[in-house]
Amino acid sequence: MHDFLCPKCRQYLRVGENIIFKVKNSKKQSALLLLSPQIGNYTSHKHPSFEIQTGESLEFYCPLCNTSLISEIHKNLAHVIMVDSMGDSHNVYFSQVMGEHSTFETDGESVHVAGEDAGRYTYFKIGDKFRKYF
Repeated sequence: MHDFLCPKCRQYLRVGENIIFKVKNSKKQSALLLLSPQIGNYTSHKHPSFEIQTGESLEFYCPLCNTSLISEIHKNLAHVIMVDSMGDSHNVYFSQVMGEHSTFETDGESVHVAGEDAGRYTYFKIGDKFRKYF
């Protein structure tokens, strides 16, 4: 199973079968949100008292250093680092919009795309340049 790291503090975000994030909703209320570490699996867990609506933009933060995980690619995408079983790092970008299924994994040479809403975001940093995925 892959590990996931904060791009700022490089601490581990995956515990057991979940990646743990601090999130804020549009009312600026904070909560913990657990996501599946499997790319393309959009299962999430939160406390029932934390209200979010489909289509609502969340703000994802590292729960350890409190750094915003917003990507440089698009304000709706969060960015984390995935370390595979071989120890190789991949940049992972995923939608911060509740109910939007868009995930992108890049190793710097290619982009793996998952989710039916992925077409909304088409440019990714590969090497030093942004390239359109096909």
